[in-house]
Amino acid sequence: MSNNIVDDDSRPMRTGTWVTGSAHIITAVIGSGVLSLAWAIGQLGWIAGPAVLVAFSLVTLFTSSLLADAYRHPDPVTGPARNYTYMDAVRAQLGGRKVHLCGLAQCINLVGVNVGYTVTAAISMAAVESSWSCFHDGFREEDKCDVSSTRYMIIYGCVQLVLCQVPNFQKLSWISILAAVMSATYSVIGLGLSVAKVAGGGTKAATTTVGLHVSEGHELWRVFRAIGDIAFAYSYSTVLIEIQDTLRSSPPENRTMKRASFVGITVTTLFYLLCGCVGYAAFGKAAPGNLLSGTGFRQPLWLVNIANICVAVHLVGAYQVFCQPIFSFVESRCRQRWPESKFVTMEHPVTVGGGTTTATVCHVNWFRLVWRSAYVVVTTALAMTFPFFNDFLSLVGAASFWPLTVYFPVAMYISRAKIPKFSFTWAWLQCLSWACLVVSLVAAAGSVEGLIQSMKKYHPFKS
Repeated sequence: MSNNIVDDDSRPMRTGTWVTGSAHIITAVIGSGVLSLAWAIGQLGWIAGPAVLVAFSLVTLFTSSLLADAYRHPDPVTGPARNYTYMDAVRAQLGGRKVHLCGLAQCINLVGVNVGYTVTAAISMAAVESSWSCFHDGFREEDKCDVSSTRYMIIYGCVQLVLCQVPNFQKLSWISILAAVMSATYSVIGLGLSVAKVAGGGTKAATTTVGLHVSEGHELWRVFRAIGDIAFAYSYSTVLIEIQDTLRSSPPENRTMKRASFVGITVTTLFYLLCGCVGYAAFGKAAPGNLLSGTGFRQPLWLVNIANICVAVHLVGAYQVFCQPIFSFVESRCRQRWPESKFVTMEHPVTVGGGTTTATVCHVNWFRLVWRSAYVVVTTALAMTFPFFNDFLSLVGAASFWPLTVYFPVAMYISRAKIPKFSFTWAWLQCLSWACLVVSLVAAAGSVEGLIQSMKKYHPFKS
């Protein structure tokens, strides 16, 4: 290949910029988590709620900067070498058993996020059908409002079956840009509806006292789950390296990635603060778990439906952002393990389109087709089995925040910078890591308690 079509590692030339990087980040960060922030802030109160949200954003921005510097590592022979995945970075800079722990944490997070996005997209699509079925002349007909989200999970899974056959992450930039626009749209609609509700006097619940209400044990568990929901709202570090691997080499990828992270996290934090705080002002402690469905906004129907459609479209793209790292890891390992297998390695060209000038050649790999299809089927089945919005998102956020967003970026920085043990920098970085571990454990405990309560009254595949 000529030098103008390949990069310094002989792979196809990367063309991403801070704009596409920011779009990927916004797609990954502003997901279903934004819909639960009014509820989360409702459990924490006016002071603690925004403070916790801003604290998570600052920690994520700081550790993202550390992680961006882990993309390349010095090689004594070839110079700075690339780490194509999060696990590659951990392997190059930490090694040992930490690589396997990272792989396990990343797998749990990515699968959990994909399951959560399937649940959320289906809930939004079911909310659209429900609004047309049970609202007539401004009145709610309860007997027509029980719409199952199961079939929408199946529809969502079928869409992902097609999109998952896109060979690599770089070819999905257009999906991320579309998804970023969708996420901004439904966030603005949710914000606008909240502002209108506040201007109209809100609800009686909005006039109740704010702050932590822990007089009963279950309210304390709800506070813990709220922390997990906020943690989930910032769960993108696990795909940061993969996003960075789409960026062009000049200017340096870490500089571009830090700019993209700053833009992406700043934009999403402003959205989060506005949507969460104004949503809480509109509903008070009665803020729904999902702002755009269920007991959330019901009028005007057309605007609420547009927002829910935007949620579904956005999560189609967000699913791809989070599943591509798993695809890349499994397929690269299988190619290394069975390099002679035609089933694993051979690409079969397929011509799409009738004309000679308009025809497009797509490459089909049988292993990629079977493995990726199986992944989508499994995540869809899990979503149909455990369709609990708040509790599931909180558990995923709690389980992934400390190891992937804090521990590994900090540990790699300490190793890479050769920071002396027990020095001031080492000490405060360790304090940050341990504090975030405590937060994750507390949030996980609240999430598990919530899942147990939800399972007691749930009938699988019926709602």
